[in-house]
Amino acid sequence: MAVIRPLAGLRYDPAHVGDVGLVLAPPYDVISPAEQTALYGRSPQNVVRLILPREPDRGAASARTLRAWVESGVLVREPQPAIYLYSQQFSLPDGSTRRRDGIICRLRLEDFSRGIVRPHERTLPGPKADRLAILRATGANLSPIMGLYDRPGEPVRELVGAAALGPPVIDVSSWHQLWPITDAAAIERVTAALADETVIIADGHHRYETALAYRDEQRGNEAARYVLAYLANMEEEGVVILPTHRLVPAPLALEPAVLEARLRERFTVEPLPAVGRRSPGEIDCLLPHRRVRLRARPEATARLAHLPPALRTLDVSLLHGLVLGPLLRVETARLAFTHEDEEAAEAVADGRAAAAFLLNPPTMTEVRAVCLAGELMPEKSTYFFPKLATGLVFSLVGPPWV
Repeated sequence: MAVIRPLAGLRYDPAHVGDVGLVLAPPYDVISPAEQTALYGRSPQNVVRLILPREPDRGAASARTLRAWVESGVLVREPQPAIYLYSQQFSLPDGSTRRRDGIICRLRLEDFSRGIVRPHERTLPGPKADRLAILRATGANLSPIMGLYDRPGEPVRELVGAAALGPPVIDVSSWHQLWPITDAAAIERVTAALADETVIIADGHHRYETALAYRDEQRGNEAARYVLAYLANMEEEGVVILPTHRLVPAPLALEPAVLEARLRERFTVEPLPAVGRRSPGEIDCLLPHRRVRLRARPEATARLAHLPPALRTLDVSLLHGLVLGPLLRVETARLAFTHEDEEAAEAVADGRAAAAFLLNPPTMTEVRAVCLAGELMPEKSTYFFPKLATGLVFSLVGPPWV
């Protein structure tokens, strides 16, 4: 069963930091060097100093900053345990506006073999080592993972009783709103409702696996058995996955004309229409002087028969298994990525990429099927949007705090 618990977390004191919006940041893994510099300049208390400090020894630097902020009152501990309703309003590229609601809580760590918490993407050793160094030094979960559960017809707001909560304690232009929930009956209602759920990790795979490693180092430490988590209902329309396009660096293993000829052996190839979105199963290939739309031929998909059924028909599997690997001999580590069609086209036009392949995002149904089958998608297969803000609340899980 999934075990959900409230937390007596740390939060920024507005009396010390002023506008809380100035101290928030995206998750560490989407912060570019330029964005890191901008966040440093936004506020001397911006959370980037905890999650992505400039110093070479990130763990030690983060720990010093955390201790200083606690001692000076920049961060204060909640007077009683709470779960939190976290709401994000956002706009999509098509101009529509949506809202995603979720619950920030402590989630008991479970080995993946138990099937209670399931990953959907592979992880890399480098980011895990970096995060573990910070976790060991700070004894704190600084960013929540994002998990999804499946309860049709039960909006998060109804589950937590949002109508009775009053105004949020944090409201950053309606883009980020936070309500603490300390009512014992409401907390019990949430923990009971989610107890039988399977939690799918949407974002934060490296942080979750890091927390597992830390738990195993901290035998006897009850707090370390939990990870800070944001849990959303995958059935709500606010749960959005954006596409992750592949940018291939120069030089291409094949000349563009040869590549197109080889593609025609595996796909139907048509000129890219001036307007019109990709249908499921269609991949757009952008070359410097040619743009085409691809749809895999049935005989080509047979080349992927070695893959598990849940992975075999994914667009990302078709691209990697039929093009990037066998034709272009390019590994994932050499690729660049973007979520915008226009940015992909610009990268090819200005020479930053020799080719770009534009994918549809996997559906939530496809992600769920992969997880429940016990399989993993390639890295960078999903991009859940928007990213969670870091800095709303922190969870203390290790020495010197517990």
